[in-house]
Amino acid sequence: MSDGVIIGFDFGEKRIGVALGNTLTRQASPYRIIDSRTVQSRWNGINALVREWSPVAFVVGIPRHPDGHSHEMTNRCERFARQLEGRFHLPVNRIDERYSSAVVDSEADFIDDEAACIILQQFFNESTSVDV
Repeated sequence: MSDGVIIGFDFGEKRIGVALGNTLTRQASPYRIIDSRTVQSRWNGINALVREWSPVAFVVGIPRHPDGHSHEMTNRCERFARQLEGRFHLPVNRIDERYSSAVVDSEADFIDDEAACIILQQFFNESTSVDV
């Protein structure tokens, strides 16, 4: 297992929540929200993150219906995960994010970074060793 930073994402078409975590401490923290309304703004923001933090892996939340079946955003998040793999040639771990946004304060205007933090922390909690 490589020691280093893992970046977690809560993908959305308007905003992408970002969290950072460390493989040594296995703790996630909310970091920022990236504007995702255009492809250019999305990848400019992600490229800047990768340059700044030099991650060893990514974690992407994959939404599903409560019964586990896919819905429209499932495919979009899977595509985003594949694009991360193709662009950065780093491992991308996928986590079921069914309830991540429901866990954070639903009255907050923008909860995407908090949701990303929950997704990344769930990855650390469920992993006996980080796959990087």
